[in-house]
Amino acid sequence: MFSLDNRLKTAFELCRTGVIAADVGTDHARLAAKLALEKSVKVYASDVKDGPLRAAKRTLDELDVKNVELVKSDGLEKISYADDVIICGMGGELISRIVEECRFINENTRFILQPMTKADFLRKRLYSAGFELLEERSAEDSGKIYTVMLWRFSGVSREIDEITALCGKNRDGRYLGKIAEKLLKNAANMEKSAEHSEEAEKLKKTAEKILLRIENEN
Repeated sequence: MFSLDNRLKTAFELCRTGVIAADVGTDHARLAAKLALEKSVKVYASDVKDGPLRAAKRTLDELDVKNVELVKSDGLEKISYADDVIICGMGGELISRIVEECRFINENTRFILQPMTKADFLRKRLYSAGFELLEERSAEDSGKIYTVMLWRFSGVSREIDEITALCGKNRDGRYLGKIAEKLLKNAANMEKSAEHSEEAEKLKKTAEKILLRIENEN
């Protein structure tokens, strides 16, 4: 059986067996195919462009996968229902828009999300929109560490603090360390300008809290 990269493999592990899934932004449809073949899942594999859908069809034909339906769709616009919605490899802002525009959402719907950027924005937005973060796992690929999130709709809106926005439920020291490192780098750049010194100090204090969290986890 073919393998997935670590990002998609982690998303695959968070998906349920025997459900209807939507793989949004499917690209080559390898995740959709693996879900169909190994978890007995009916999958809607969508993309907004024709090129990725042609590549997806080649993958499905080569693997002789029958229970994946290709859909040209902007996000979930043309998908009427799914139990598990998987969105990997997009920016946090785009992912949040797609999730918030979901028409078939209920308390049993699960969202498996892997943002490439702005994970903190995604957490803030979804908590505020009434979603609950159930779990996060790290995935390392090509020297970069990503987070893969599992969400459900609770209907309870929450405003979260900065540490929760930046770290979520991820407890991987490597992932948290990268966040702290980025904050300290931004702070160092800001300190070069006197007018940003106060903001730089805030970033450093936030980084220190994250580093302390890493120590406590160990």
